[in-house]
Amino acid sequence: MLEISEVSKEYPTPRGPLVVLSGVSLSMKRGEAAAIMGPSGVGKSTLLYIAGALEPPTSGRVTLDGSDPHRLSEKELAGFRNQKVGFLFQDHCLLPQCSVLENVLVPTLVAAERAGYAQRARDLLEQVGLGERLDHRPAELSGGEKQRAALARALIRQPLLLLCDEPTGNLDEASAGVVADLLLELHRRQETILIVVTHSADLAARFPARYELRHAKLHPAGA
Repeated sequence: MLEISEVSKEYPTPRGPLVVLSGVSLSMKRGEAAAIMGPSGVGKSTLLYIAGALEPPTSGRVTLDGSDPHRLSEKELAGFRNQKVGFLFQDHCLLPQCSVLENVLVPTLVAAERAGYAQRARDLLEQVGLGERLDHRPAELSGGEKQRAALARALIRQPLLLLCDEPTGNLDEASAGVVADLLLELHRRQETILIVVTHSADLAARFPARYELRHAKLHPAGA
């Protein structure tokens, strides 16, 4: 379960604190999915990074599976993110010198036990339609194929929480539709907690729960 409780985030500026988030709360269980919309610069990505323990809140609390990652040591926090959280960004962030298969396996390099991950990576790549592209480099893939490879990488360690920051933002309409289909299908199969922040009304409309971030606060869509 993910619990975001009264989270606020401020950044110091010469004119005083810049409030990005104020008293944001959100509770989600395994298997649930939500989309968060809002204009650029409103704090959507900041909320995502706090949920995924990439950035600490100024106040409030985040717990995932009963643990508050922001209270962990740096070493413990790195392990927590690697095991519990999968990230999918607008830019696929694939390593250009590595093959598709090697890119998907990157999060497993720090795993204490690596047995079975190579086959799981192949299975995931098959599921996203890249089963014939295992040895290709990212430069040999289309934009949609790169994002599909990044999705497989995000899921390789079977994370409880999958966080997606504008996952279709750089894609054409057809490729965006394919990535959205795969994202939601793999979410259902693995029963992750899925949060997507997006500008795309079409993508958000496919989610059972939709929110808008306005004036530093989270509101149900349309409220």
